[in-house]
Formats: sequence, structure tokens, C-alpha cells
Amino acid sequence: MPLSKISRDLAREVDRLRFGAPITHVYNPLAYARAPHEAYLKKWGKAPKAVLLVGMNPGPFGMAQTGVPFGDVAMVRDWLGITGAVSQPGSEHPRRPVTGFACTRSEVSGTRLWGFARDAFGTPARFFERFFVANYCPLVFIEESGRNFTPDKLPAAERDPLFTVCDEALRRTVAALEPRFVIGVGAFATARARAALTGFSGVIGTVLHPSPASPKANRGWGRMARAELVALGVTIPGGGAAGLR
Repeated sequence: MPLSKISRDLAREVDRLRFGAPITHVYNPLAYARAPHEAYLKKWGKAPKAVLLVGMNPGPFGMAQTGVPFGDVAMVRDWLGITGAVSQPGSEHPRRPVTGFACTRSEVSGTRLWGFARDAFGTPARFFERFFVANYCPLVFIEESGRNFTPDKLPAAERDPLFTVCDEALRRTVAALEPRFVIGVGAFATARARAALTGFSGVIGTVLHPSPASPKANRGWGRMARAELVALGVTIPGGGAAGLR
């Protein structure tokens, strides 16, 4: 099944959900940033993939702007070669405007993740030959103050319906890409992968999240991510034999 079909179904399902205080605004970049998002899926999402990296949800200066997971503008435009028209969410928080590829803020998690891919593999084609990057939850949650709200903090009445549709989308993505490794970027994504993919015959593992809020990630995230991937059985260029075990 094409990834674009999975994405459109997920976008429609999450748009039906409702969230209460302290969340005041919800952004769905699968809808308003559909053009670059589906350009990313079409250009780099051809199956099969050996490794699926799964993030939590969009960052305010990353996928919220570009429609690409961990989608720092410069990395998406200049290294991944993805651009496209981005409109606005239905209700936009004044402190979290969506300006698409005109956004001048950097998404640190994105510069770290895609910077690691660039430094290890050289070209996007070489990276995406075996890897793909997706987010578990496609929504951005914003509080009245403008602060980001992460899906792991949702109350059960709101969390469970969201996780149900996101679990199904992850299962469909895994069925489409047939990875041997599903690697959560951070503890939340890893836990959701384990919950959603019962019976998965490959390896489910984790790497440290590249967020600047993590003191450990600020001490050389790329080096640590490489070591964690290799420990799981993924061989990275420059860190042993090329390819994947």
C-alpha cells in the first residue's frame, strides 16, 4: 500500500479527534503541509526498507513547518531536496506561526538526526536505500502560552483514541516497508512500537532522542546514536562493514 494512502487516512482520522485544556491549538501538518509531506514519501519512501526510525510527533520548527519528520527547513530543502507549498492550520497560535519553508528557526532535533544521516551516509539516496524516518503521531499540540505539549502527557480519554489510530498507521507502514528493524527515536516512540507491533518478527529497539532538552544528547548525539544502532545490529558506514546485518 502506498505511504501516501496511509498518510491521508491517518490525517482524516486524527482530524476527528478533540483535545481539551491545557491544549488550545492542534496542528495537523499531514493536511496543511501535504505537498512537501507527500513529496518526501514519494521521493524517499520506496519499499522495502531495512530500518524504520520512528519519532514521537512533529516539532514546532520542524515537521510543523515542512511536513517532514524531524524536518528542519535547511536539512529538508538542501539535503533531502524536498520543497512544496505549505498553507496554515485551521486555527493558528499567534506564538507558533506556520511559515513553511520561510521559517528561519532551526529544529535542533532535525539538524542532529539528518546531520547524522548526512555525515554517515553522504547522500540521501544512500541513506534511504535502507532507512526511512516517520513519526508515530502526526499532530502538534500547543498550550495557551504557546508551549509545546507532547502526546505522552494526554489524559487517557484523549490518549487512547489517538493511540488507536496511530498504532494502526504504524502497523500499515511496517507492512508496506517490511523493515527488519523498527527503531524508536526516544523512549515514547519505542514503547508505542512495542505496543503496536505485537508479533513483529524483526528487532524493535531504541536510540536516544536528539532533543536539546536532553543533557546526554547535547554531548555528541550522532556518536551515541551510531553506537546504539550498531549495538542493535545495524551497521553504519564508517562504524564497521557497510550495509546492514
